[in-house]
Amino acid sequence: MTAPRVAFGCGYDQQVRKGVTPPYLDGVLGLGLGKVGILSQLQELGVTKSIVGHCFSSQGDGYLVFGDQLVLATWTPYTEMDDHYSLGTAEVFVGGKTSGMKDLPILFDSGSTYTYFSEKPYKVILSLLMNDLKGTQLNKADEDKSLPICWKGSKPFKSIQDVRNLFKPIVLSFANSKNVRFQIDPEGYLIVTAQGNVCLGILNGTEAGLSDDLNLIGDISFQDKLIIYDNVKKQIGWAPANCNVKIPK
Repeated sequence: MTAPRVAFGCGYDQQVRKGVTPPYLDGVLGLGLGKVGILSQLQELGVTKSIVGHCFSSQGDGYLVFGDQLVLATWTPYTEMDDHYSLGTAEVFVGGKTSGMKDLPILFDSGSTYTYFSEKPYKVILSLLMNDLKGTQLNKADEDKSLPICWKGSKPFKSIQDVRNLFKPIVLSFANSKNVRFQIDPEGYLIVTAQGNVCLGILNGTEAGLSDDLNLIGDISFQDKLIIYDNVKKQIGWAPANCNVKIPK
């Protein structure tokens, strides 16, 4: 019995602009569409179909699936864009109301820790979130440099649950698929820092050096969802999921 030889590891040509903190790419396994990605290698070896899925838990657990076609609630077609998954354009809703931002090109990238919007939609989303915080006990925590935008309360926060009622869901409504929406709950765009503050995990992609019209959905927004990349049918599917994995001792 022989085992196939498969290479994986940290990317070596991330093209992160000097001075960008935190870096917007940190892929390890290589789940993209490039020929050196692990999925392309497994397909070429005849081990699996070109289908891969990931399930990241907000509690830190998670799992990957290869080659299985799963029945999910939502599917939308994608096209290839520079070895990335492009889902076409979308309109952004915050708290059930349109942000006025339409026709935004959307990419899914599991190699990105955070989610990035180009400058204009980023500022609009940030403004809408900030307006909802008026009259609350949250104040800017400029001394916390964990991420560009952080807030502090009257006492340190222990989890997102302490503040999730103050933030609204962000929804992407895709133009090329009727009634297909990708919902990002507060757990999907906020983090709690070691200082007990809450920070926005949506960053300004223009400042990070991404293309001016690029909007990239990263790992933080995939938490507690099963995401399936079906490269056979050229579609991506997602559904809420329990991504906690208990490994037997």
